[in-house]
Amino acid sequence: MMELIKDLSILTADQQMETPKITGVRSSGKPKKLYIESYGCQMNFSDSEIVASILQKEGFETTSEIKEADVVFLNTCSIREKAEQTVRNRLTHINGLKKNKPELLVGVLGCMAERLKAKFLEEEKIVDLVAGPDAYRDLPQLIAQVEDGDKAVNTILSREETYADISPIRLNSNGVTAFISIMRGCDNMCSFCVVPFTRGRERSRDPESIVTEASDLFEKGYREVTLLGQNVDSFKWSPDENNKARLEKKEVREVINFSQLLEKVANIHPELRVRFSTSHPKDITDDVLRVMARYDNICKYIHLPVQSGNSSVLERMNRGYSREWYLEKISRIRKILGTECGISSDMISGFCGESEEEHRETISLMDRVKYDFAYMFMYSERPGTLAEKKFNDNVPDVVKQRRLEEIIQKQNLHSLERYQQDIGKIHNVLIEGYSKRSINFLQGRNSANKVIIFPKENKTKGQYVNVRVETCTKATLLGKII
Repeated sequence: MMELIKDLSILTADQQMETPKITGVRSSGKPKKLYIESYGCQMNFSDSEIVASILQKEGFETTSEIKEADVVFLNTCSIREKAEQTVRNRLTHINGLKKNKPELLVGVLGCMAERLKAKFLEEEKIVDLVAGPDAYRDLPQLIAQVEDGDKAVNTILSREETYADISPIRLNSNGVTAFISIMRGCDNMCSFCVVPFTRGRERSRDPESIVTEASDLFEKGYREVTLLGQNVDSFKWSPDENNKARLEKKEVREVINFSQLLEKVANIHPELRVRFSTSHPKDITDDVLRVMARYDNICKYIHLPVQSGNSSVLERMNRGYSREWYLEKISRIRKILGTECGISSDMISGFCGESEEEHRETISLMDRVKYDFAYMFMYSERPGTLAEKKFNDNVPDVVKQRRLEEIIQKQNLHSLERYQQDIGKIHNVLIEGYSKRSINFLQGRNSANKVIIFPKENKTKGQYVNVRVETCTKATLLGKII
């Protein structure tokens, strides 16, 4: 999971999924209009920007009004059953629009499209087009195929596709912050996760294309980039192979790892903030932490999903680490980056076979770490995963829900405690825009990814200001510019 959603500490992942982000910009070209809704993680939002760029070259304008659209795409998520059901419900609504506008083309993109493939066309008569995450270059041809009277499907996964040469259209942008996809796919095969089956194997982008994209964003006035990947710490690129370098070769040219890439981006300009997501506990290294410590413009915040606090559950999840190993990694983060470094997590309640004692170990681990905020959700069995094949989803929903509520309550206490520690301190904040409640207040985030709201005075978005925190809630800091 990925962050940057307000009040994360008090929202379950299911609640976060329910509201899609609707994206739209205007560009010149033919009168056909494209409307995109993105569900799920930040990678999907980033992919929608790639889709918009590909279709802009075909003359499409993008719109934020679905009733104006000639083409409607839902960029979907398959991480849980409820996420898929949300999309199905949305398609039912769109069906009403299509009855009044038969020529409307409706397509499903992303992970859900990849998982269900052609069955989607059979089950959801409203859907004309299905395209997986590696098939976006083929969208112009797929659209033409639909316009010729046929259904269109491309869900072929690629070992090479990174879209490195495509300049994304920044949809619904604040002009200050932007995402940069640095790699695609995942090799971890966690037993509960469908991502390796919907997004394919890991492959990393050419680092120079990443640096070029970040440099271009800075020149255009952006002041923060977030490097995205399902597991950024496993980034590895060499000229010999688009994916991971084949170390068995006799001659392998320079291999660039994540810590080196992070340093390259940080060196673009001191006023360009750098964030990244998501880190896998087994792969984040001291080298990454030391680079973070070395550069002031690399934000001191790490999303480090634990999933469970019990080693037996972690083994069943195929996470590749134990409770003790994870806590040692937290200790390394605190030692190298300090106690003020923001740390967030993902937690699953009621995974296959989870006992009450194993659940209590998740609570006790939370007490040890004291996360700033977290994504918290009940286990949802996904078809085709190792857990679905190997384990029995035997924890009753009522027990899952009760355990989830206990996790949420504990996180609420820790979030408030962590935020209260910032009262009286001065934070450097990048202004991202107006507060949601009043144009008399601005908001931005500090290095630890905490939202700070303050009177605007004569400041504007894109500027850095120092703010002294005066009070807080469990999800927001409140202060004044000094």
